[in-house]
Amino acid sequence: MTTPPPGLRERKKRATREALREAALRLAVERGPDQVRVEDIAEAAGVSPRTYNNYFASREHAIVAAITADREARVAAAVAARPTGARLADAVTEAVIEQYTNSGEREREVLLLITARTTLRDAFLDATAGIEAPLTAVIAERLEGAGTYTARVLAASVAAAVRIALEGWLRPGGTAGTAEGFGTGGLVTPSGSLPGRLRAALAPLAPAFDAAEESPRP
Repeated sequence: MTTPPPGLRERKKRATREALREAALRLAVERGPDQVRVEDIAEAAGVSPRTYNNYFASREHAIVAAITADREARVAAAVAARPTGARLADAVTEAVIEQYTNSGEREREVLLLITARTTLRDAFLDATAGIEAPLTAVIAERLEGAGTYTARVLAASVAAAVRIALEGWLRPGGTAGTAEGFGTGGLVTPSGSLPGRLRAALAPLAPAFDAAEESPRP
């Protein structure tokens, strides 16, 4: 089924969101994240602070959105693009690794900001929850009517696994990589191979994906 193109209202909303996240990133790079106010971002994007609050919960989420925006949709699209006969667990794993490790100069620039500030790291991790909705839809389609409940559980599990992998990768030096240690702040040096961490975090989900694929269809 072909998805209809977005209407004028939706296109305006997308344009506003993009303007806000681009303004947030530009100001954060120019001044440093701590010197950027919500009012500054709104003014640079040509909207009111009230409009800003309709799109982002904080300046940190707006800054991080400059590199995480649309990533969740790209993960789902990458899964959908895999051959229909491919194992779903492998399709999801490869799509996640591809989208989370294919970074350019701007992504590396933002990562430098993220690794230096706890609030930005938290916002970066929060963004993984966005995987759930689009991935639920594509998993349900691949399972051919197995039920959105199953698809949603699998997609939510993927989002959790990705967050855990990123927590381990952005682990503050000297901690054990636990949730408690992660929130201590300070400069962070990414640890180990991100593709390896993502693959390891997603591996325990493979039996659940396999079982869902093997279940009889209604």
